[in-house]
Amino acid sequence: MNRQVVIPAGGMGKRLGESLPKALVPLCGEALLLRTLSAFATLGLADTAVIAIPDGYRDAFEGLLAGAFPGNKITLVDGGAERQDSVRNALAALHEDTELCAIHDAARPFITAETIEVSFRAAEAHGAATVAIPAIDTVLLGDAQGFLQETPDRDAVWFCQTPQTFRVDIIRAAHDEALAKEFQGTDDATLVRRCGHAVKLVHGAPTNIKVTTPTDITIAEAFIEKGFPCA
Repeated sequence: MNRQVVIPAGGMGKRLGESLPKALVPLCGEALLLRTLSAFATLGLADTAVIAIPDGYRDAFEGLLAGAFPGNKITLVDGGAERQDSVRNALAALHEDTELCAIHDAARPFITAETIEVSFRAAEAHGAATVAIPAIDTVLLGDAQGFLQETPDRDAVWFCQTPQTFRVDIIRAAHDEALAKEFQGTDDATLVRRCGHAVKLVHGAPTNIKVTTPTDITIAEAFIEKGFPCA
């Protein structure tokens, strides 16, 4: 089945203490976005990625991608006010013959090609899949006043990661319904599940971190210095 990848990269690096888009923040001298795309490049998917970017930075993204992927056919689309809006814009720009789409955070540079491939196979078989890791620690649910309300069964708890991979018709329908019902989710698999479609859980890895804070930058650069693979 024909495949593409969507990269929501519309966020700014304010929580990182940066004034530029998070995707352009360097990790050991290389932009976060390029490190994230490296695993997809191994599978031949980086050159046709659809990337949602913040307003005013098109030239910066075009220059970065042209240098890393000469002759690429990457599509840049406008990011929205929320991640969900950015993904919806990117889904509209997929090739007409694309059947499977992986949606991956620009800020997760340590995804591996093996995990991406497993997610595609799961989506091909089940229509929808998300990478996630089983909980190790006990998870506590609190109430509005900060008191323990419930302790869910740890064996049933997974921590969500990306990529989240779908048949294109399924994820587009989920976004259409969310827009119509004015629902904002924190991830795309949740939108699909709300439509009544099952989502297969695919084992990820603890190293598939999301770079969000300055501490995450320190951890990510330590991973790179230790030679953790991205592909």
